[in-house]
Amino acid sequence: MSVSEHFFRHESGRLVAALTRLFGADRLGLAEDVAQHAFCRALEVWKIRGIPDNPSAWLLATAKHRALDVLRSERTARQFAPELSRLGASSRPVEDELASAVERAFLPSTIRDEQLRMMFSCCQPGLPIPAQIALILNVLCGFGAAEIASALLTGRAAMEKRIARGKKLLARKRSLFDLSDADLEPRLRAVRQALYLLFNEGYHGASAASAVRPELCEEALRLSALLCDGFASSTATLTSTPTSHALSALMCLNAARLPARVDAAGDLVAFSEQDRSRWDARLVERGLDHFERSRAGAELSAFHVEAAIAVAHASAPSFAATDWSTIVQLYDRLLSVAPSPVAALSRAIAIGERDGAEAARSELARLENVVQLRTFPFFHAALGELELRLGDGASARAHLQAALRLARNEAERRFLQKRLAATAH
Repeated sequence: MSVSEHFFRHESGRLVAALTRLFGADRLGLAEDVAQHAFCRALEVWKIRGIPDNPSAWLLATAKHRALDVLRSERTARQFAPELSRLGASSRPVEDELASAVERAFLPSTIRDEQLRMMFSCCQPGLPIPAQIALILNVLCGFGAAEIASALLTGRAAMEKRIARGKKLLARKRSLFDLSDADLEPRLRAVRQALYLLFNEGYHGASAASAVRPELCEEALRLSALLCDGFASSTATLTSTPTSHALSALMCLNAARLPARVDAAGDLVAFSEQDRSRWDARLVERGLDHFERSRAGAELSAFHVEAAIAVAHASAPSFAATDWSTIVQLYDRLLSVAPSPVAALSRAIAIGERDGAEAARSELARLENVVQLRTFPFFHAALGELELRLGDGASARAHLQAALRLARNEAERRFLQKRLAATAH
């Protein structure tokens, strides 16, 4: 990944949130332009001088100076920037007040709160949930329209229109969402779903460039942590709910496997073959802590069940010693709470570990006509692995060849080619 893309992913949302505090939600486009200016300036300067010791601080400082220049160019700053009225009145000269407002807008605690407000602002009631999710991924996570279209399984042109409509609606609201409003809960559900999709896009998404993008998982973890921490300006825990903790638990426990998910050559490693000593113990501990906190409420969400599955895997000393009966039961619960083809596929694979390949093949046979799985390479790969375990090399090769044709990136192709080669022995 290039330096520019890496820092855009990690810093874009922070910059845009701080800048929107200054310019107002109706000037979101200007906030994005100023953030983009900071990244372009970084490319110019770092190419000559090298990357600074604290590139994040460098980007914030550059955006801060640019924002002050923009505000200075507007002789009537308060009329131009409605959000400035939230920063406090002052009898000092406008120039001093602007500089002070910009400084406060870029304080770490302020940026954290504004990112939360931005996340919830993107979830306008007038927008369909897919459009809310797309807006969060675009504004706060730096996703382009093509990547969001891939994550949400829609066309790029349609996604561009969806994002544009969302930004127009956000602009009409002028100010950002107040986290104390009574309609926070439905928006919170949309925010959590967006972060879940962001994490999955990094963990096992359909990117043509790479099968695993840890930086996207890190960004989802960071935004999820904002929900669990709440906002600095209040002692209320409006966003720090048991379901928010369940989502963070799921992300932490899955992210803990990332160091073992790809080998030194950049090739994918099957879950059954991962070196568990390479799992990130710090993330496992964080995940278990979030899971304990998630059990405080009465709600049972899909995130709770998926997190419980991740806990079962993280608690097993080895793949062979995994409690597959518990995992099958948890997938049964997940399918009752939030049915999906991928969950059904995962359940069938778990049944194969518990009851044998023949039982798993019977389960997968029921899924062969599910449209969403026909183009999913690892559905065909699972069939191939089962046929190989059952001794039918020809059938295994046919399924693995079908999986190979559907591979979405080079890492998946190399992984499937290795599995295909194993059928020759």
